[in-house]
Amino acid sequence: MKKYIVRYGAIRLHGVFSLNSDVPLYHGTAVIVRTSRGLEAGTVLCEADEQNVAAFAGQMEENRLIRVMSDDDRKQRRQIAVAEKDEFVRTHAVVERMKIPLELVRVEHIFGGERLIVYYTAEGRIDFRELVKKLASEFQTRIEMRQIHGRDVSKLMADVGECGRDACCTGFLEEMRPVVMKLAKLQNPSINPAKISGRCGRLKCCYRFEHEHYQELHSLLPPVGKMVQTPDGPGRVIAQELLAKRIQVDLGPLGFKHFTVGEVRILSGAPAAPAGAQESPAPNPSPRRGGRPPRNHSRPPRREGPRKEHGRDTKKKEH
Repeated sequence: MKKYIVRYGAIRLHGVFSLNSDVPLYHGTAVIVRTSRGLEAGTVLCEADEQNVAAFAGQMEENRLIRVMSDDDRKQRRQIAVAEKDEFVRTHAVVERMKIPLELVRVEHIFGGERLIVYYTAEGRIDFRELVKKLASEFQTRIEMRQIHGRDVSKLMADVGECGRDACCTGFLEEMRPVVMKLAKLQNPSINPAKISGRCGRLKCCYRFEHEHYQELHSLLPPVGKMVQTPDGPGRVIAQELLAKRIQVDLGPLGFKHFTVGEVRILSGAPAAPAGAQESPAPNPSPRRGGRPPRNHSRPPRREGPRKEHGRDTKKKEH
């Protein structure tokens, strides 16, 4: 009995399922599986060996895979997709009528009809017990309310990214982990927020799962500011092109040139300015007009003399 990793559900859940058959299944095979939520349609990703299972974060549900999807199952799945649009409209009407402060994102109809899952966003916790009763009476099935946040909304709604391919969150990303600016800086991105943000309005997830690859490339290239020996002489590294595995070097009178990592050698010792480079002028130590003097500026000694109060000399006059 072989086991397979199957992706199922609107939010791309993963599980390990066994097939009581010797017929091999391949990546992309549409199947019907039994999960804790009910009977669902899924897609086979790969065999569930130790290496593949370890590549997925968190624990995955283990259950039995029912069957390969038939033509009737595909027809039913298309009907469910159409029904979900109508169920979304009806659910939205109930929410508006009850004036509940939540934003409806999606309604998922489980393949077997065991339940209807309502995905929504809201600020804080909401008492939706009356809403669940209304929806259960409306659709005659079990209702599950699921609150989601920023990246999960994009996982449900995003379609195509800037690269022209399906958004990573809707394709293969299982865990929507936070992304910090430190991870993005390694790739030298544009400082324009619109360029470094994904469909969810936050930093792109690719900065996280590409970080190890960029970190490896970064370690192969000489750092910016290092002196290197090139076929055209010594020079200073002024830029790195990580994906191309080459650097831009300032050769002084010879200008700027690009070299691959195999064409250069880091020079030992403290980095020195390339030949022909002009030294920057020393800063002016004089204080700014109308402002404070520099920190290293020494104050002139205070003059010795009689004290004055209110502009008058306090020293006694001799008669």
